[in-house]
This record gives sequence, C-alpha cells and structure tokens, in this order.
Amino acid sequence: MTEQKATATRPVKKVEIIAATVEVRKVLELLEELGVSGYTLIREAEGMGDRGHRLADEVTDVFTNSYIMVCCTPELAERISHRIQPRIKKYGGACIVSDAVWVRHRDERSERDEP
Repeated sequence: MTEQKATATRPVKKVEIIAATVEVRKVLELLEELGVSGYTLIREAEGMGDRGHRLADEVTDVFTNSYIMVCCTPELAERISHRIQPRIKKYGGACIVSDAVWVRHRDERSERDEP
C-alpha cells in the first residue's frame, strides 16, 4: 500500500482586478509599490459590465480589458483594494477580494515564494 503525503495548504486572499489594458502598466506598478511578489496577468479579457460589452479582439488596447490575479495575506489584500479603488472609479474595471486556499506545490518553500 502506497502512503500519500498530505497536501500542504494555507488560507489566503485572492484579489482579482479587471482593468483597461492601457492602464495595466500603472496597476502593476501600484502592486509592486505595495510589495506584491507575484501575479497572473491575462490580456484581452472579454466581458460585459456597466460600461457595456468589451471585446477581446479590438485593433488597439484602448477598448480592451485585462485580468490580474494576486494571492496574498489579508492585510495586503486590504491595501491593494484601498489603493486600486480610485483607479477603478476613474477608468472603470473591477476589484474582487475573496477567500482562497493556496496549495503548495513544493514541500519546502522560502517565505518569498508564498503569499
């Protein structure tokens, strides 16, 4: 019988940001200023919201959105949501903060490798 090792997990906050693609560079700079050590960026996110339907196949980035995801501590999630709110109010987009579980993919990790 093979013994399976328990998967190491820990609770985190997941911050999801939908931003105008032309604003992504500024959003990423803001995240870096706040000390975010990693993120996922998906360009050309398509969807519909209070500003209408946003297509992913526009000729320029002016009318497209991008998706940014960060997993972090509750304290950092609070700072991110507080700092991103003025940008969303001015340029549109969304910021969603939810509970998540970080599943470690290695047994031993440095403090920098995880949120």
